[in-house]
Amino acid sequence: MKLYLVRHGETQNNQQNLLTGWLNSPLTGTGIQQSEILADKLSSVKFDLILSSDLQGAKETAMIISNKIGALLLFEPLLRERGLGKLENQTKENRDWAQLNIENEENLTLGIESLASIHERAKRLMKFVSLVERDKDALAKLLSDETGKPISEAIGEIANVSIGIPAFCERAKHEYGLVIEPGQEMGNEHTIQYTMQYPLGVVVAVIPFNFPSDLFCQKVPAALLMGNTVILKPSAHNPLTLTKYVELLLEAGIPTGVINLINGSGGFAVQTLAENPGVNLVTLTGSTIAGAETMAKCAKNITHVTLELGGNDAFILHKDGDVDLAVKETLWGRLYNTGQVCCASKRFLIHKDVKEEFERKLIEAIRKDYVVRMPSNPEAKIGCLISEDAAKRVEEQVLKTVNEGARVVFGGRRKGAFFEPTILDNVTKDMEVAHDMEIFGPVISIIEYEDIEEAISIANQSSYGLCGCIISKNQKVCQHVANELECGGVIINGASFFRSFEMPFGGWKHSGIGNEGVMSTLHEMSRTKSIILKNIL
Repeated sequence: MKLYLVRHGETQNNQQNLLTGWLNSPLTGTGIQQSEILADKLSSVKFDLILSSDLQGAKETAMIISNKIGALLLFEPLLRERGLGKLENQTKENRDWAQLNIENEENLTLGIESLASIHERAKRLMKFVSLVERDKDALAKLLSDETGKPISEAIGEIANVSIGIPAFCERAKHEYGLVIEPGQEMGNEHTIQYTMQYPLGVVVAVIPFNFPSDLFCQKVPAALLMGNTVILKPSAHNPLTLTKYVELLLEAGIPTGVINLINGSGGFAVQTLAENPGVNLVTLTGSTIAGAETMAKCAKNITHVTLELGGNDAFILHKDGDVDLAVKETLWGRLYNTGQVCCASKRFLIHKDVKEEFERKLIEAIRKDYVVRMPSNPEAKIGCLISEDAAKRVEEQVLKTVNEGARVVFGGRRKGAFFEPTILDNVTKDMEVAHDMEIFGPVISIIEYEDIEEAISIANQSSYGLCGCIISKNQKVCQHVANELECGGVIINGASFFRSFEMPFGGWKHSGIGNEGVMSTLHEMSRTKSIILKNIL
């Protein structure tokens, strides 16, 4: 691929030696002539696409070139030059003063946005929330179109912005720190000790394809509230919703340079950022392989990481469990987002006494309500996977499991990026799917067990430890399982697909490091300093 970089022609502000920033300054006669000459020189090159800033000088230049060479033209606000705020339109006599002010603002891009209080940052983020609510219908359609998730799920995910971000804003206002008063510690009767939270600096937020809006809300607001600058890296599969979110953050008043967007190949971009000594934290949600590679790069500079990685969650149905509830939670916990959920229940450990009933009722429910439809259909409960390659991967994993001895009792067919809800029976504990083969699609693998200790053993044999769950009417059994499962979260009488904004969320073992959630992320996004007033009293 060849990339040509073109500067716009002379504008009226250029002619008058005025700082432009985000002002709309039209081309002068000279600027028009320059653009026409450039268009003639480029006419022999075949261009597939012209991307231009949406500011007037750049737009006019791009339109002249596009009219000459006939290439598709798109305007992108993220291609604007740096906004200069009050410095825009300064005269030549004030340029020295203006330049000094620009240099003094460099701290915005070097790590710490410390010019505003938490209360002011919260106001800007709440403005962002109102802008998302204003554009919610268009955003939901965009999210559904680029992810393939049912429109009803996309609507819900966009709506979560109004739940998660206000919670982070309110919590941040009450991060008071710790105080050890004189006399509380022996030997320090005349000393006051307290802590303060300081920004980390530059935070790289890596967002996966499956829940771009939800995971944006888990990472970016907390980073901004604590005074950091953010480099946002969306998935290359579906960057458009988060691109729009960056535009809305800028509209809400987040300074340019404080929020930054980088697109491109996930592996290359993330690893390059991870080994940059100017980065202070990489927070990544993705595969275990991606997490390990990122952690290795960060280790070179002792860069902090938080990692929410893969999972192969165990769903345990005890012999006394409510089968109807188990079926309902299976549908919710496995088929939501077409099974593309890290903390989805994936290994279904069903007691031998209720296995036949569970399987029969599950097939009936799927056949009735989970017909594969286009994601834009309001009645769709299951859509397509993120790509045809992703669907082919699920198909290969199902075939591998069948070749190991499992049996397809429902579904199993692929059409393009669509994969039917699928039930695999006769899965044994020694098969790969019962250990560490995470199927990122709508596949329910049923493993029969005889007693609860066997179920716990099968659940814990995986190297993953994100979440787990138990369905039982016996609270002693529930508590025993909750205590024994080696994972970061256990849901009692519900599927493992449960993540609130408030509670800490994070995995054990190969499922990650660190926690996200209102009660946790603000501390992950800051550093603690202890201040001691020795013998002040």
